[in-house]
Amino acid sequence: MNESDITLTANKIRARLNEIEAENQLGQDAQAVVELDQQSVGRLSRMDAMQHQAMARAQQTRRNTEIVRLNAALARMDEGEFGYCEDCGDEIAFKRLDLDPAATKCITCASQ
Repeated sequence: MNESDITLTANKIRARLNEIEAENQLGQDAQAVVELDQQSVGRLSRMDAMQHQAMARAQQTRRNTEIVRLNAALARMDEGEFGYCEDCGDEIAFKRLDLDPAATKCITCASQ
């Protein structure tokens, strides 16, 4: 993997991190506490709101996991270890990294 590919991938990672930040801003309202007052909201509506809240929290957890993985990829770039399998040390195919820049294993080790 050459320096140009690494720069391209780093820019892609930073763009995705910015997208996630925007998604986090939109998801804040969906995670708000559900009102339990039956006078203003019916039981089924409240249950529906609680389900939406749980789904929003699950999405937030997935976004947080992706943030950690992408930041780890940027750290590997800074250390000069990006693009190498953490198990066998072989180079990870560029197409794999293009699809998932946070990949830490080559396709052979990932499938074992």
